[in-house]
This record gives sequence, C-alpha cells and structure tokens, in this order.
Amino acid sequence: MEFFQHKVVIVGSGFSGQCAAINLINNGISDFVILERRSFTGGTWCQNSYPGAAVDVQSPLYSLSFEPFPWSRMFAEQSELKQYTNNIIEKYNLKDKIKLNKNVQKIKWDNLERKWNVIINGDKNYKAQFIINCTGPLSTPVIPNFKGKELFEGESFHTNNWNQDYDYHGKRVAVIGSGASASQVIPTIAPDVETLHVFQRTPHWVLPRPDRVFSKIERKLLGIKSIYKLVRYAIYWGLETRMVGFKYSQWMMKNVPQRQAMWHLKKQVENEELRKSLTPDYTIGCKRIILSNDLLKTYNRNNTHLYLRENGIKEINKRGILTTQGKQVDLDLIVYATGYDATDGVISYPIKGKNNLNIAQVWEDYPRAYVGTTLPGFPNLFLSCGPNSGIGHTSAIFIIESQMNYIIDAIMKCEKNGFKTFEVKSESEERYTNKLHKEMEKTVWHKGGCNSWYKSKSGKVIAMYPGFSFSYHLMTRKVKNEHHIFS
Repeated sequence: MEFFQHKVVIVGSGFSGQCAAINLINNGISDFVILERRSFTGGTWCQNSYPGAAVDVQSPLYSLSFEPFPWSRMFAEQSELKQYTNNIIEKYNLKDKIKLNKNVQKIKWDNLERKWNVIINGDKNYKAQFIINCTGPLSTPVIPNFKGKELFEGESFHTNNWNQDYDYHGKRVAVIGSGASASQVIPTIAPDVETLHVFQRTPHWVLPRPDRVFSKIERKLLGIKSIYKLVRYAIYWGLETRMVGFKYSQWMMKNVPQRQAMWHLKKQVENEELRKSLTPDYTIGCKRIILSNDLLKTYNRNNTHLYLRENGIKEINKRGILTTQGKQVDLDLIVYATGYDATDGVISYPIKGKNNLNIAQVWEDYPRAYVGTTLPGFPNLFLSCGPNSGIGHTSAIFIIESQMNYIIDAIMKCEKNGFKTFEVKSESEERYTNKLHKEMEKTVWHKGGCNSWYKSKSGKVIAMYPGFSFSYHLMTRKVKNEHHIFS
C-alpha cells in the first residue's frame, strides 16, 4: 500500500485545523497536511449557509486571539465569518497544505513503525507520526428516522446542507426542530413563505440578542491589536461570570437570566396559550440558550403555526407531514433543523490504536479523554473539541486555542528530545475523567431537569466542560510530564 508521508496530519480545515496549522508553523514544523472531506475549505462557517446563520458569541471573542478583524457587527453573520476564515487561510498560505475531497475512512496505529495510517476512500493514503483531529463536534448532521420520510415528493434537506438553488419564497414550509439553527431560520424565512409550520419537541429559553452594527470608527479601532485585545478581555470576563450560575447557583439562574427570558417571552408573544407552549419546564442553561430578538414574535404571524410534542410527527408522506392527532400538513419543503451527533459521534471515522484497540470499545460506555484531547492506548493522537471540552458560557475558540497549547507542547517535547510517541497514562485519564464527572453533578446541565444533546446515550454530560474556561486554559498551558509517557 502506497502512502504520502508527513510528520503531522490534521483532519479538518475549520477554525481548529487552521489554529493547529498556524501553531505548527510558528514552532518550525512545516511537514504537515490538512485533509478536508468537503470540496471547499473553512469548516462550519463555510458549510452552514442557511438563512439567518450567525454566531451566538460576540465576534471580537469568537475569533483567533492573534488575528484581529474589523467586524461589522457584534454578532457576525455567516458571510463575514466565512470571509474571516478564508482570510486566515490566505494569510498563512494554508491552501497549499489543504487537500480537498479527502474523506478519512479510518485511521490505524502501526505498532512496528509507530505511526498512524490514514485511509482515504478510493485514493492514496497517508502516514503520519501525529494526528490532530479537527473535525468538530457539530459536523455530523442527524436526521431522525421518521416513518415515510423517503416518500415525500417535495424538497427536503438539513440546515447543515441548505440547498441554495431552491427558492423557498411563497412555498409551504416545515421546520422540524426549535434549537439554535431553527431559531435563526424561522424568523428569517417566515416573512417570505406562504405558510411556516414549526414542529417543536421541547421549547428553549430565549434571551434578547445584544447585537448592534459597529460604526466605521469602531471598526477601525477593532483593527488595532491592542484595542482588540482590550475589547476581548472585557467581553471574556463579562461572559466568564455566567459560569457561577451554570455550576454554583441555580437560584441565580432562575432569578436573573430566567426572569429576563420570561419577560422577553411575555413582551414578544401576545397569546397566553402560545406563551405557555413556548415556556420551558427546566432551568435555563440546561439546554443551549437561544439569543434572538425576532424568534418569539414570529409565532404571532398568521402564516406561522407551532406544533407541540403532543401533536408531533406521526409520519411523513408524499404530500407532507401527518401529525399524531391526524392532521395532514401539505408541504413544498421540509427543513430538518434536527442537530448533530455531538456526543456519541464525536469522531466520524473509526480509530484503532495500539494492539488493535478500537476507540468504539473504549467509548462503549461514554466518550472520554484526558483534558478532552488524548486517550491511553492511542499514542500521538490529539482531539480538538473532544469529549467534555465544549463550553456553554463563552467562546469555543478560546478552548480550541487552549487545547493547541497542550498539543503543540507535546509534539515539541517529542521533537526536541527525540521521542517517537506521546501517550497519556491510563490512571491519569481515569483520575481526570472521574473528577470531571463528579464536578459535572454540580452543573445545570446535569441537574437542570432536561435532556439535551449535551448528554450521551449513557446519560452523562459529554459535550461540556464543568468549570471556568480560564481554569481549563491554565490546565492545558503545558504538558504535565508525570501524567504522560514519552518513548
């Protein structure tokens, strides 16, 4: 079998992949390649182009710390995020490092060579000393197996794969789901469709979105690194205080943001019965909090209809959706805003480590990893945004950059000292994981009274890190030699 040989293979070209590549370059490592399964670069913000797509963290913080950008508004829209990520790729000449249409089928550790074999379907394969998986937790869309969905004669697609060639104007449309992407699609398309039918499994808490357009002067100031850094710090520490409520005070969550959400709902929705249908029965923060100034008031529109769990989807037929109460809803378009496999499907391809150890077996109970990044039995394998490295109160990019400190430190220690492999000790991973899930029991994600995509099938919260992001940053600044094996 013929292989391309590299020091490092990065899987995925989104923010994580870009951050990994830039850190390698800055540390003198140029022998790497980025494998991208799609026909274009950039990851999430180049893939997700559905109407209304925008970030839900303030733009100056939702960016690489070393790459300021003159954002046009506080919460950037998809087109600007796409521009930003493409600027990064161009500035650091990453296009030459990115190989498109390279869908990783599996990776396997070679015990003799002490390298990873990366198998690409129908193409020449790769061999690398180190693998950095940057596929992202929100990259594998999920469509529930609704009875009869293949019979529908209209158009249908997931928000992750929005068909830009389809004109939804004047059409009868259903949106299945009411989470983050649905909350952006619904108010954006409602004024332009004939009818909009929203199938909600459970309601989400919605807070006002403190968005605004930046002036020309503000944009110029954001382009200055020192000012950009000050703005980032102000936003960061403002958001960091929210972890007090997420972990240490449900009373605080119920009496500050939850009251604000109730006020927002009452202000925007006129009908009392409709307000009840849109009021969650769990503590705010247990599920992802929606930020929107337009979503709730969209339900006041005459052409918008909300279907609750008790009148949900019985089946899909060639004309549209039949509800559990026997109502036929004729449709031209079905939009699946049904989320991603972000917990049990953290990695989208099979991995075999030392002695044919299968990661699926290791994760049979639930996905786990030391600092969400490394696993015993899988040397030289690093996961960006791995188990329990998600963050509910601040920017995911802050966590990504923190992980890269740990990853690059491990690789450079191998390089400088002539080591071939780096691996976390089993007892270190077990001690870390046990402590993490004990801490998780204090959080709103565990005891807030809901089921969410934050949890795996085991019932454990897998998507989130149960602490302040600065504590995670401090923990990942350097590799703790005593917790690892170099050989």
